[in-house]
Amino acid sequence: MYLSLAAGVWLGWTVLAGWNPLRGIADAIEGVVGVLGDAGNARVILFTLGIGALIATLEAAGGVRGFVEWVEERRWVGTPRRARLLAWGLGVGIFIESNITVLVAGAVSRPLFDRYRVSREKLAYLIDSTSAPICILIPLNAWGAYILGILATIGVEQPLTVFVASIAYNFYAIFAVILAAIVAVWGVNWGGMRRAEERVQGGELLRMGSVPAADADVIAPEPLEGVRPAARNMILPILVLIATMPIGLYVTGEGDITAGSGSTSVLWAVLAAIASVWLLLLGGRAVGIGILTRVAIRGAGGLVGLAIILLLALALGNVTQELGTGTYVAGVIQGVFPPPVLLPLVFLTAAAIAFSTGTSWGTFAIVLPIAVPAAGALGLPLAPFLAAALSGGIFGDHASPISDTTIISSLAAAVDHIDHVRTQLPYALAAGGLAIVSFALTGFWIG
Repeated sequence: MYLSLAAGVWLGWTVLAGWNPLRGIADAIEGVVGVLGDAGNARVILFTLGIGALIATLEAAGGVRGFVEWVEERRWVGTPRRARLLAWGLGVGIFIESNITVLVAGAVSRPLFDRYRVSREKLAYLIDSTSAPICILIPLNAWGAYILGILATIGVEQPLTVFVASIAYNFYAIFAVILAAIVAVWGVNWGGMRRAEERVQGGELLRMGSVPAADADVIAPEPLEGVRPAARNMILPILVLIATMPIGLYVTGEGDITAGSGSTSVLWAVLAAIASVWLLLLGGRAVGIGILTRVAIRGAGGLVGLAIILLLALALGNVTQELGTGTYVAGVIQGVFPPPVLLPLVFLTAAAIAFSTGTSWGTFAIVLPIAVPAAGALGLPLAPFLAAALSGGIFGDHASPISDTTIISSLAAAVDHIDHVRTQLPYALAAGGLAIVSFALTGFWIG
């Protein structure tokens, strides 16, 4: 992953430098450094390190273990199916921000999946399939605020009305969530997922030779000595995490939640959650600040590799934007095809851009200013075209090995990243195929 991303960044800048490879190296280095010059990018990377610190602190505080014991005492989770349903339910229920969804669902469910011999690959798939696909269906969160901002910028009247209308057409997101529910209930296994499940049933937690995206011993240490496991040590910080997100959007938007900064809000949320669990432990005089600091730093250190991948992925997205790749690809289809073909092409174009760059948000910024005005110029309803662009971005992001959500899903499940990508891809392709057919049928209907 590191070499592939670095090579892509270098090659992009080499093209821009007139195929001068030495100048390409210099520009690539400056391009990576320039990523941190953007406040939003810097917040995302800090948020990534904060996730590691939070997971480690929740585990060290006995919060996750206490919650698992609390659930099992009430016999809510006593079978593999209920463990899968818990992961799916947490993913659906926590829709504030995709990375937060993955973080919470993965941290809570991983011990139960291990205990009931359900593969970590399946956990990664379930939490990945109920993160971005759920967030894109909810207007009032960081995703909604970002999309509404783009729509307002390109001159769409009543952007919230158009966004709400597009939800019913957001076929990939809908099919992805439904398919994940089917997998959670019936344990459907295709391709690599079947082999992963057979391996776990045989007592082998991870594939031989695999390298987990994060060391579970680092991000999920044993509870600290003298700390009694308690569910409240996880529930309260998670509630703080969830509640801080809309508050952050409201504050940064100066009273308008749809105008708030998503990157600022998620960073505030994870820092507030860390502070809350610190206060719980310090208030009970169980541990001191020095120990908590070491736990947090060690947890953040477990995610340095992930932060580097995100840094390189953002740098790759920047150089593709400089090359104009996304704009060129999206412009090829504008005004050329009838609606039954155009809607699926908008979906596929957005999917290709998101898969290549690893960012659905960057894809939205490229495709929406072309697809939505094109629909207006053709006298067609905006909502289906908005949905096709959003669905394609989510599909490409879901399938891409360099997507931050895909990477963090591997991290939260403590599974080899490429194993997650391989086992998830058949399910993503199935939902994507259904989405293409649905957009073609919608095109006939509106055409």
